Amino acid sequence: MLRYVGFSILPLLFSPATVLANPAGAAGDYPTATIVDYVLGCMQTNGQTRQALESCSCSIDVIASILPYDHYERAETFKSLSLTTGENAGLFRESAPAKAARTELKQAQAEADVRCF
Repeated sequence: MLRYVGFSILPLLFSPATVLANPAGAAGDYPTATIVDYVLGCMQTNGQTRQALESCSCSIDVIASILPYDHYERAETFKSLSLTTGENAGLFRESAPAKAARTELKQAQAEADVRCF
């Protein structure tokens, strides 16, 4: 048996602040799992609060409005592979495409920080 416990989120979904903070289609090209993964990681860093949820959700929306998903995916791949050890991992840390992708992501994240935090 399923029970509903809590409050209705409909007023939150259609409030003017939500409409302005999340422009239509801002993260439309990003898979849901990617958005959730980003927000959960962001909240782990910034606290498990409602304010952190709103700021982190805003942040991924801003990033999505700046970077196409394939650029974001490339930057995240280079970032995660650069954390591996060994000589071969240097390719993911030092190559021009890796540096360019990480720089592009850092710039988008900096813009998101200014707008959302």
